[in-house]
Amino acid sequence: MGYRDVLDTPSLVVDEAVLRRNIDEMAAFAREHGVGLRPHTKTHKTAEISRMQLDAGAVGLTCAKLGEAEALADAGVLPDVLLAYEIVGPIKLRRLLALMERTRVAVAADGLENAEILSNACRDAGKVVDVVIEVNTGLERAGLLPGEQVLRLAREVAQMPGIHLRGIMTHEGHAGAAADSEAVQAAALKAGADMVSTAELLRKEGIPVETVSVGSTPAAWYTPTVKGVTEMRPGTYVFDDNSSFRLDGQDVDGVALRILTTVISRPAPDRAVIDAGSKTLAMDSSRGRQGHGYVVQYPDAVIARLSEEHGVLVLPPSAQGMRVGEKIEVIPNHVCPTVNLQDQLFVVRDGELVDTWDVIARGKVR
Repeated sequence: MGYRDVLDTPSLVVDEAVLRRNIDEMAAFAREHGVGLRPHTKTHKTAEISRMQLDAGAVGLTCAKLGEAEALADAGVLPDVLLAYEIVGPIKLRRLLALMERTRVAVAADGLENAEILSNACRDAGKVVDVVIEVNTGLERAGLLPGEQVLRLAREVAQMPGIHLRGIMTHEGHAGAAADSEAVQAAALKAGADMVSTAELLRKEGIPVETVSVGSTPAAWYTPTVKGVTEMRPGTYVFDDNSSFRLDGQDVDGVALRILTTVISRPAPDRAVIDAGSKTLAMDSSRGRQGHGYVVQYPDAVIARLSEEHGVLVLPPSAQGMRVGEKIEVIPNHVCPTVNLQDQLFVVRDGELVDTWDVIARGKVR
């Protein structure tokens, strides 16, 4: 009996073979370019996929929030973690110190206040934490501008007790918002060049830089090719999603995760309703196509509107054969928040349900 017959909906279905292929391809790319692979776990939030990535050669893992790292440490799959996020506040500092008892930890900082908070806490606890300075290579979120701004902070951080300055990091996520693959490549290569030149500036000042870390799945095939980048942190690549279609010519066969959903209403010839709404599909838009996801069996259909438990599809004539009770698959626009909305991933091999993986780090926003 196939997985469509045994799974209730909506469910997140993972094709094991495609998942493994995606993991192996990125690991091989990292090896080819002599770059350490430190995948971001925010996409899958599972112990099982973390193990697969480590077994494939990852040098460690990346988390955003302490809660994610704690969940993976509890599962025994976190030998080395970069918290690519600023840690602020006494509660989080206590948790950070406790995490450091269990695994090797590096933390992002992008200002003197961030660094001093870490320094004081670690000095008082008799510990030393690795720090990477976050660099803004174009995303305009956290991070200092490349060059002199980073150098000024590095001079201070390198002298602080309780801190070992490991290097610099960036999230070149702005590259993924570019209009086409050529623009993605240009933005990614510029980010890599800015990172490498900043690292060289620090080294000329006598400040050691062990790590030059970059991270973005759309940019992952470009930024690490810049000589001098030492580490890459892609996340979405394990599953891929609707956004990847427009960037690399990938088709649905390269996407490892789909949402299995049921048509629950056909109130008009040009309209259908599915049992996956905003609590399943999330609300992210996509530059890749109109609507809230890609309907695999009916690619011309548009998921035009979401309420909490309903997805409303607009159907062109080619898709009006859709019927009540039919199970269809949707590729989400942004897979990371989609996974965060579910407790489990259902693993399929050759069309059969073979396993269920708990999303152990879901909701770990603190």
